Amino acid sequence: MFKNAVQLFEIFGFKLRVDPSWLLIAALIVWSLSTSYFPEMLPAQTATFYTTLGIVAMLGMFVSLVLHELAHSVVARAYGLEIGGITLFIFGGVAELGEEPHTPKSEFQIAIAGPLMSLALAGLFYLASGPFIDGDNIGAIGAVLGYLALINLVLAVFNMVPAFPLDGGRVFRAAIWQVTGDVVRATRISSRIGTFFGLFLMVTGAFAVFGGQGIGGVWQILIGFFVINASSGSYQNLLVKNALRGKSARMLMSDLLWTVDADASIAQLVDDVMLRHGVSFVPVLSQGRLFGYVDTAGAGSIDRVEWSTRRVFEVATPAGPDNMVTPDTPLDEVFKRLGAGTRRKLMVADAGKLIGVISLSDLVHYLALQQEIGTPMKTGH
Repeated sequence: MFKNAVQLFEIFGFKLRVDPSWLLIAALIVWSLSTSYFPEMLPAQTATFYTTLGIVAMLGMFVSLVLHELAHSVVARAYGLEIGGITLFIFGGVAELGEEPHTPKSEFQIAIAGPLMSLALAGLFYLASGPFIDGDNIGAIGAVLGYLALINLVLAVFNMVPAFPLDGGRVFRAAIWQVTGDVVRATRISSRIGTFFGLFLMVTGAFAVFGGQGIGGVWQILIGFFVINASSGSYQNLLVKNALRGKSARMLMSDLLWTVDADASIAQLVDDVMLRHGVSFVPVLSQGRLFGYVDTAGAGSIDRVEWSTRRVFEVATPAGPDNMVTPDTPLDEVFKRLGAGTRRKLMVADAGKLIGVISLSDLVHYLALQQEIGTPMKTGH
């Protein structure tokens, strides 16, 4: 999801990554605090002083976001769910679950853990700020701690809005799931609320922009756009997972194959296989066993005048875990692998013997047909 994220360190076995987009929000936070919040709270100080406090407060917010997502991750791991890591990005942070929670109870407890952590942090920062506040006299430490108390409270309250995929939306989904026993229906309802909430944010943000609030309104529009896309994407991902659950590559692979021998010339590959049968992806065999594959890019990498003397094995990509699956590989795993990279076809092999090829188009066509026919989907386990 975050291909450009940089890993900083591990905490309790969870990899903490920061997407470059986080740098933008970090800079905006420092700028806003150093030009508005701290000058108002602590007048008659230097710009350097305000900037320093802004950086300290931003780092405090960074730690708060990490702890919020860490709470989600620890509870998820307790339920045996795979955690891909914790990533901070422009809209906050996300604990990357490798799979959906299996029960309404686990969904509820994983979702509620983050806001509870933020509420606890808000309380701790508020109590810690007390000794540094004397009536209207607020010291630098008090101002920073007060800001962190406020931002954690806002984080907790905002995340508890019952709009999927916010934490509150997941809590709401868990409740519907518990009552109906249908995770797809629960996700559809909470996702629609998430879409309406996103639209609300965008509309009110637009009014704010026209009302002269500038950056605040634009930021609200961006958050609304993110919520809409995330809620819709989460629902579609669940539909895909349910449609593919319990099925393997054997079901959708094509066993009508055009292959080429590793010792054949590139001219034979192009003329007798690719052009004759209209295929651009050709598995390569050597003594009856799978050697790898060759595509049009591989053939085109050799000058045409050398095609009759050069051999297929010279341009073939060897078979390996990144381009090959077994017939028993779950379809959702196949879909994940095909969707994550640039490769659109995978060879299906068993004990070194080629038995088929499965493509992304095969999966997309299957999903489209299933949606069109309206085949009932499993709703969880």
